[in-house]
Amino acid sequence: MTFSLISTERLRSACLSLGIFAAGQALAAVPAEQVGRLDQDLTPIGAERAGSTDGSIPAWAGGIGPDAGQRDASGFLSDPFSTDQPLFTITAENVTQYQDNLTPGQLALFKRYPQTYRIPVYPSRRSVSLPKEYLDNSRLNAANTQLAENGNGLLNYQSGGLPFAVPQNGLEVIWNHIGRYRGLTFQRTVVQASPQTNGAFTPSLIKQQLAYPVGLTDYASQEMSNVLYFYREEFLSPARLAGGVLLVHETINQVKEPRMAWQYNAGQRRVRRAPQIAYDSPGAEGMRTVDDFDMFNGSPDRFNWELVGKKEIYIPYNSYKMGSPNVKYSEIIQPGHLNPEHARYELHRVWHVKGTLKEGQRHIYSRRDLFIDEDSWQAAEADAYDGRGQLWRVSEGHGVFFYDQQVPQFSAETHYDVLSGRYAVSALYNEQQNAYQFGMPYSRKQFTPNALRASGIR
Repeated sequence: MTFSLISTERLRSACLSLGIFAAGQALAAVPAEQVGRLDQDLTPIGAERAGSTDGSIPAWAGGIGPDAGQRDASGFLSDPFSTDQPLFTITAENVTQYQDNLTPGQLALFKRYPQTYRIPVYPSRRSVSLPKEYLDNSRLNAANTQLAENGNGLLNYQSGGLPFAVPQNGLEVIWNHIGRYRGLTFQRTVVQASPQTNGAFTPSLIKQQLAYPVGLTDYASQEMSNVLYFYREEFLSPARLAGGVLLVHETINQVKEPRMAWQYNAGQRRVRRAPQIAYDSPGAEGMRTVDDFDMFNGSPDRFNWELVGKKEIYIPYNSYKMGSPNVKYSEIIQPGHLNPEHARYELHRVWHVKGTLKEGQRHIYSRRDLFIDEDSWQAAEADAYDGRGQLWRVSEGHGVFFYDQQVPQFSAETHYDVLSGRYAVSALYNEQQNAYQFGMPYSRKQFTPNALRASGIR
């Protein structure tokens, strides 16, 4: 389905409606001279235009567009970089040579799986491009948006744009990941699995739908002023889970108005409020937390977020091979970790943000580090530490760019438990036709608890 952007006037209305978050402590907007950098040394959403000193990361040239490839009859995009060959492969034998450009989590995976884990490194391609309207709104936000309510809300935020193109601290970087561009509405049908240590797995097929308020056909700015997005997922298989539905109204200020969630139980045929769908509640058979999904989601209020700085890291990128229809799930999901034969890593600049659990707050993680791609603001790597300060879970987001829609997404998202040797993987779509559909004509009523009863009956 064709993607379309809403009018600028409508987005300005959204901006005005979100001004209600002025209550509480507001942190100052970025100085005008910093915003001016978006026309000079920074891209329209704050990445460095220049390449790296040694040329391994190229200069930003606007990304790629719809003419970069084709979409086949089943909805799969061709790989615009299919002729690229690996420059080299990092293994346990040579990892010390490259450790300065790896995360602690990646190094832990080499230590845990020295015989099988490897990182094939390809030429770096800065493929991400975003719609002009989104870039224009991001510039307005860069000049006007502020953190409010001690960083738990946004003031003068215009929906349909990045909150902080020139971030001043770690919390603003986290908000950029949370509020990054994913299209205004989309639907995807993907597979999730939590394989055993021997590689055996049962795939769960899930239909997931997401809509930002300004993308709805019946958008009402005042009514939806504290809603970041609406999210709905339905299990299609296996039979024991089929018919179960989750609905989430993701709020901007989750301290002032917590995330609202409901679950439909197909066996009981009942809709119940689900306040546990937040923070560190378990998901994916206990292999990740609720707020691990999407590499990080939800309220950032339980952690102090420190901006460590920018770093050049080998991260999963342009992962068209991982999403290829020529590869089966059984060829990707293997004991311990995903099959590296289908992975592609590139050297990119990332924002490193360290979250430390606040005193008096509760979470199973005492610390979490996120490594966020500068061109998409999508997290590519995340490390989580247990209460003893020991590295526990390592997450990788295999980014892929839907160039015909100008939307960054994932072809796989993994959460590795380096202590137990198990992991969870989601967002796989290799065996699903037309897995991603953008620009869906959703209305508000499709994301109500009453709608769960009608659609969740099996």
